[in-house]
Amino acid sequence: MKVNKLLAAGVTGVLALAGVMVAEFEGEVRTGYVDPVGVVTACFGHTQTAELDKAYTETECLNLFAMDLGDHNEQLLRSVKQPLSTSEHAAYLSFHYNVGAGNFRSSTLLKYLNNGERVKACNELPRWVYADGRKLAGLVKRRELERQLCLSELNNA
Repeated sequence: MKVNKLLAAGVTGVLALAGVMVAEFEGEVRTGYVDPVGVVTACFGHTQTAELDKAYTETECLNLFAMDLGDHNEQLLRSVKQPLSTSEHAAYLSFHYNVGAGNFRSSTLLKYLNNGERVKACNELPRWVYADGRKLAGLVKRRELERQLCLSELNNA
């Protein structure tokens, strides 16, 4: 996804950084479909109001994506009790977008993060590579990139 499309949708800063990663891994599908775990999904991984077989325009998808990124970012920041580097923030936002608020809030990753164990928290990301009990190659790749981004600004990594 081009950054200028995110900027046009009002997405800037860390949201744009995370958005590029999320868009790359989620992909843009402009017709509602059922994802690998049985959830109706559309556009860039939008689930909340997605309708099976509905056709979406590029503008609708970008607007939903911007809204979803903002919502996930708000939920992420409500859960995290430690300051984050830009890279950590972007990595965790990508992760949160993919696994959802409930899974994030109950994760060991968040416990480590909120205890100040930032490297340990980043290194939890590769554990989240299963969907419906199946290890997915796309999740393996996504989590490794999230982990590398997460660690990139940490001095003790």
